[in-house]
Formats: sequence, C-alpha cells, structure tokens
Amino acid sequence: MIKKMFGAFKAQRDSQRDAELYRNLIRHEARIGGTLFGPVPKGGRREFFCLDEHTWVWHEEWTDKGGSHLTKTTRYDMRSNGILKAQDGQQYQQVTQEEARNLFQAIETYLQRVRSEIYAQI
Repeated sequence: MIKKMFGAFKAQRDSQRDAELYRNLIRHEARIGGTLFGPVPKGGRREFFCLDEHTWVWHEEWTDKGGSHLTKTTRYDMRSNGILKAQDGQQYQQVTQEEARNLFQAIETYLQRVRSEIYAQI
C-alpha cells in the first residue's frame, strides 16, 4: 500500500514539475517573441508565442499618455483553409494575405531565435 501511495505521489510530483517547466519555457519563449518587433516600451509588456500546434498568441500591455493601462490580445488560429484571428475575445476573422505573410515571417524569426536562445543549449 505504501509503495502504491509513494508511486502516486511521485507521479503527481513529476507531473507538477513537468507542468511548471512547460509554463516557464512558454514564458521564456513569449518574452523572446515579444522582442521581435523592436524593444518593449518601458513599463509595457509584449509577448508572442505558440500556444499549441494550431494557435499563436500576440499579447501586449502598455500605459497610454493619459495613464490608462491598456491590453490587446490577438489569437491566430491556423486552419487547413486559412488563418483566422480574434482580438480581445471578438469573433474570428480571416486574415489578409499580407497579414498572413507578416505572421509567417514573425513565426520563422521566432522559431530561429527560440531554437538558438533556449533549445540549442539543452
């Protein structure tokens, strides 16, 4: 019985450790992705990352000149018939060809940087 309980505890601990490692890697990737389009303004936050095999996320936070805290989140959903995007929880819309080209360029740069800055060292 104790052996079973220990095995279950170890499996849970390993699962929690794996989940924490995954979250930390995503955060690191997101920070790298956030710098693809230039420096992040002071006091702001920008992230660009791959959430899963079909979803890319662009998130930005900043303070406007009036002191208001603003955020914008864009989700790109890669589908067999095109790329859809939704901003701040709105309905999905098809992206234009130009936006799709820009997104693919950003993804290529992101993948190169993430590979060289994180995973090449592993």
